[in-house]
Amino acid sequence: MSFGARVLKTGIAVTLALYLSMFLNPQSPVPAAIAAIFAMQPSIYRSWKYFLDQLQTTTLGAIVALLGGMMLSNEPIAVGLIIVLVIMICLKLNMGETVGLTLVTVVSIMEASGDWHFALNRFLLTLIGIVSAFLINITVFPPKPKVQFVKQIQNVFNSMSLLLRTSISDEIKEAVFRDEKSNLGGSIKSLSDKYNLFEEEQKKMKRSKFSQTRQMVVYKQMLLSLQKGYEVLDSVERHYFQAQRSPELDRFFDTHLERLIKFHEHALLKFEDKLKPNGEEAEQFILDNDHFMEQAITEFDVDQNGMLRLSIVAAAIYDYGYQLERLNRLADHVHSGSDDKDSQDHILNWIKWP
Repeated sequence: MSFGARVLKTGIAVTLALYLSMFLNPQSPVPAAIAAIFAMQPSIYRSWKYFLDQLQTTTLGAIVALLGGMMLSNEPIAVGLIIVLVIMICLKLNMGETVGLTLVTVVSIMEASGDWHFALNRFLLTLIGIVSAFLINITVFPPKPKVQFVKQIQNVFNSMSLLLRTSISDEIKEAVFRDEKSNLGGSIKSLSDKYNLFEEEQKKMKRSKFSQTRQMVVYKQMLLSLQKGYEVLDSVERHYFQAQRSPELDRFFDTHLERLIKFHEHALLKFEDKLKPNGEEAEQFILDNDHFMEQAITEFDVDQNGMLRLSIVAAAIYDYGYQLERLNRLADHVHSGSDDKDSQDHILNWIKWP
């Protein structure tokens, strides 16, 4: 985990929970701090959902622990049996994410062997921690995964374009390539996580306006294009240099990759409204991408050692180009200024991807 707003907010939430819990139990405020740590979530929706789910499971867990302490005392085997029972209840309610904090509450309550005053105290301390984390999360640097996603897109593309431009030409040092490729994979994974967060918010919080749905389609295609570019890097690293190649073949692959990167850059600039729609460029790009794959299929020497490996690389490059063509079409539609029914239906059809 890198240092960021969530790390800072966790510290603030723990501090707030400790101060508030001192009014209730100055001797043992630790359960509130533990609850605040567990309850810090990466989005507003997940914070609210966690708050509601944790309130239910903690209440049930406290009741079960109190009854278990009364009937079975606080012997280790009794604690273990109650833990199993509470886990089963949480899983049955589809609230597995809240199990950890609920079990902490159960163990602390069973320690008192059925003392309901102690159980109530522990329950309230846990609740203070959850509420503290929720309030801090929505008031201090509230998470904005969509904004973070958009800002990160260009940085990830810049890193990927450098690797793609130097992968076939073999100009970059192998150790540097591996490190940069590993960092790029982590960045794309981070982008995917952010996309999932704001997609979840839109679906669960019933934000179904057309403009928001269109944004989701655009962001999904941006992410998919980067993922396909990464797959090209992966296939080059695994297969390209293990095959017999000529200088002409290297130039053939390298030239087309350069064309794809330039087209990807133009598509992203269109989303920033910096370039005009260019139908001729898009048509020529489709022809070039098709021609690349046709030439790769028909002109490879079938007796050449490693020909199948080169075919895998060519297929990955072609697929990357295909997704870029879809991205470019979306960019042209987004800035076309057309809001009629046919245009809306056309864009919404992009959701039905294989």
